[in-house]
Amino acid sequence: MARLRDKYFEEIVPEMVKEFSYKNRMQVPRLEKITVNMGVGEAKQDPKAMEAAVRDLAQIAGQKPVITRAKRSIAGFKLRAGMPIGCKVTLRGEHMYEFLDRLMSVALPRVRDFKGLKPSLDGRGNFTIGLEEQLVFPEIDYDKIDKIRGMNITLATTAKNNEQGLALLKHFGMPFKQVGSGQKSEDRSQKKNP
Repeated sequence: MARLRDKYFEEIVPEMVKEFSYKNRMQVPRLEKITVNMGVGEAKQDPKAMEAAVRDLAQIAGQKPVITRAKRSIAGFKLRAGMPIGCKVTLRGEHMYEFLDRLMSVALPRVRDFKGLKPSLDGRGNFTIGLEEQLVFPEIDYDKIDKIRGMNITLATTAKNNEQGLALLKHFGMPFKQVGSGQKSEDRSQKKNP
């Protein structure tokens, strides 16, 4: 079993039952899926760009990506319905926990000037991270990439609200920024004195 799955059942569930006063262990929110999405806008002119993006995403996620296609034509973007515009992978179960472990312990610390993630969820307990380059994952060989591409990583939880979703992700060890009173006063002083 994955290390984070064991941690969820042995440590996180009992802690969250105490924290939120759940009556049943099954009420504790859980990580449902992780979706990794990579937009490839240049695939309109260069079909090989899509192949390279699919290869990179397959190495990062450990499973074959699905190519996403445009749903409708948009003349301003020179886009027709059905054209390939990106690729995505949805991870569940063991693969999901292993990917989350690699993301938190290996990839995020390799991001340049990383000081933590801003704890902003979508209102339903889901969290999205935007990465600017695929090179933060050690599976990607720098010499074999054709272009640096960004990606979105969405962590979907079964939490009812942001408070529960944020608590779940903090228990997993997601590196969020610590927003303290000292940091807020610094921000105010910088705004007053440019």
